Amino acid sequence: MLLSAVVAGPLAVPSPALAALAAPTSGPVFADGEAQPVFDPTDVVRESLFVTAPVDSDADGRSDQVHVEVVRPAATRHGLRVPVVYQVSPYYAGGNEVANHDVDVELHVPGQRGPGRPAGRPAGAVLDPAGDERVSAALGYPDRVGPQAGPDAAPITSRYDQYLLSRGYALVFAESLGSGQSTGCPTSGGRNETLGARSVVDWLNGRAVAHDAQGGVVSASWATGRVGMIGVSYNGTLPNAVAATGVPGLEAIVPIAAISSWYDYYRAGGAVVAPGGYQGEDTDVLAEYVYTRADRQVCRPVIDRISREQDRLTGDYSAFWAERDYLRDVDRVRAAVLAVHGLNDWNVKTGQVAQWYAALRQHGVPHKLWLHQYGHTDPISLRRDEWLRTLNRWFTRYLYQVANGVEAEPRATLQREDLSWVDEPEWPAPGTQDVRLFPWPGGTGRGALTAGAAVPGAPTVERLADDATQTVEQLLDAASSGNRLRYATGPASTPLRLSGTARAELRVAFDRPAANMTALLVDRAPDGTSAIISRGWADPQNRRDLDRTDPVQPGQPYRLDVTLQPKDYVLAVGHRLEFVLASSDHDYTLRPRPGTGLAVDLTDTSLVFPAVGGSRAVHAAFG
Repeated sequence: MLLSAVVAGPLAVPSPALAALAAPTSGPVFADGEAQPVFDPTDVVRESLFVTAPVDSDADGRSDQVHVEVVRPAATRHGLRVPVVYQVSPYYAGGNEVANHDVDVELHVPGQRGPGRPAGRPAGAVLDPAGDERVSAALGYPDRVGPQAGPDAAPITSRYDQYLLSRGYALVFAESLGSGQSTGCPTSGGRNETLGARSVVDWLNGRAVAHDAQGGVVSASWATGRVGMIGVSYNGTLPNAVAATGVPGLEAIVPIAAISSWYDYYRAGGAVVAPGGYQGEDTDVLAEYVYTRADRQVCRPVIDRISREQDRLTGDYSAFWAERDYLRDVDRVRAAVLAVHGLNDWNVKTGQVAQWYAALRQHGVPHKLWLHQYGHTDPISLRRDEWLRTLNRWFTRYLYQVANGVEAEPRATLQREDLSWVDEPEWPAPGTQDVRLFPWPGGTGRGALTAGAAVPGAPTVERLADDATQTVEQLLDAASSGNRLRYATGPASTPLRLSGTARAELRVAFDRPAANMTALLVDRAPDGTSAIISRGWADPQNRRDLDRTDPVQPGQPYRLDVTLQPKDYVLAVGHRLEFVLASSDHDYTLRPRPGTGLAVDLTDTSLVFPAVGGSRAVHAAFG
């Protein structure tokens, strides 16, 4: 086996002769462009310390302190300098029981207050920290659940520890502001959390101060200054946030099931929506959940301000959300990004990774994408060996600076519906083109969906009435219903692949000044069973701009576009593609009283979806 380099300092130095002499005390060893397991992962130095952040988010007159635990190879005692894999989380200390907002409320009408809408603290279902997936093994940190008792608490760990330590990486764990032993306040992605997480990268590069529990100064002289960040969910969102500051020394990030814009996590097209499985949650609920520091009162004003500024009335994009929108600063990202997401993740939806990945591509940031068929989970539980190899090659290239050619490899790795894996040059798939399909009358039962538009002339209007007491699954599977419209292609004669983002372009009128709008793509199997491919939501009051509420005049038709969540999906032979329209979505949107009427003009309504092979592939599938 060819040995290509040895590291004795901050950079990888090509030298086959030296590599032949490599030992754990002299530096990492590389073969075929990958760091090899030559260190004893149990022979380590552990440190607990506090990094001073450049923010006072709890307004106590003192800079916030970030609690950090370091685990580094014992060889760093003898002058070896190593790169760092850094993980920051608000979940290490567990979570609190928190009530969600009531979602059985009337929708906001400009100039009026929505009846039954909570005025202050949330009410409704309770988040159970013992059962919440935020602190489950799905996040990759099964060993750290429950409050920390102080300096004698069990060390923070992850399922990657032994793998990374044995390859010469130091591990750094930090508790996000307002959680565990860190001071400051949690803000669900606010600027202070970003600065707190960033301060650890600064400390690892000599630009921030740290001290131990006794007040002694602690330096990171053992670190090369080259840092990679990794995490799942919130733990993967913080790497996106820190990377968007352009902080020097952050060379690579691995955001898994991560958020790129918090607005798109709790809102959609101006509508108040929920993460899948967490109806009624919002930024204040999450901040309260992770507020586990010992002082449980100092952050009350901060969380109360979050409750006001998140604005569950209008759902408008505002300065509050702009602060939590990392896409705005994507031009500052210099860290190479290896992103991972589940194609069936309805907690952190696929739009989060798709928009982040597209923006990174546009700005020339080194990038790679893994998409799998599961939900909100870590790929180590799905394809362990190949995932660890990919991760190792990414960190070897950007933290050890070994020229292993990873940037020239296929950019996209996808898991198909049969659970096989494929590598492709890029995502969405090359050769994808938007194709337009048109609905024909009969939607209360099953109207047709074809490449030919309805005959122009007088508007062809179909109507539905909102009923949030029914789930969309119930509505789309009903043979006929006055609460949804359903349109279907014929059975596919060849497989048809969708890759990217679909949208519904609608002409619709409402008989009330406020309504929800929901659109779905559905796979209908030959036996009649259905599977939702994608869904999307919009508020007609935000039909012009996300940051602007425009009153709806009952009876007036409006142009309204609904963007669905991005997907990569193959419609099998014999299956039909269905386009379904509804008003409220029981599991995601606010749920007003039933009865709001919608009138859809089919002569100015269409489904636009990304077909691999474009119109030719659609024609082959449906004739």
